[in-house]
Amino acid sequence: MRIERRRRAERDGRLAEALAAIWLRLKGYRILARRLKTPVGEIDILARRGTVLAVVEVKARRDRSLAAEAITPRQWHRLARAAEWALAHRPEWVGLSLRFDALLLARGRLPRHVADAWRPEWNSVS
Repeated sequence: MRIERRRRAERDGRLAEALAAIWLRLKGYRILARRLKTPVGEIDILARRGTVLAVVEVKARRDRSLAAEAITPRQWHRLARAAEWALAHRPEWVGLSLRFDALLLARGRLPRHVADAWRPEWNSVS
């Protein structure tokens, strides 16, 4: 039972990220990476539009408010460290404006893209 629940959650997460990527493309973003794994954490979607490099955390829940609440400060901190690592290893991204976004999904509702959802305090990232 536990394994089946985990598989379902994994499948649902992949579907949510695929829908989020499509939504971002429709908004004019170019998807640079999905499920970008770094030694310090995973970035759901890394997208670019113009000079903005968006680190996007995707959450799907029963409703969007629950999705928003599901993103914890610990996750934001991990995303900041992962973004810092990615920038250090991809010099072509260094000149871009880094932004942390959330993309919230709920059944029967259009996705909600929250641009600039969080800003790290870079002094506390390391």
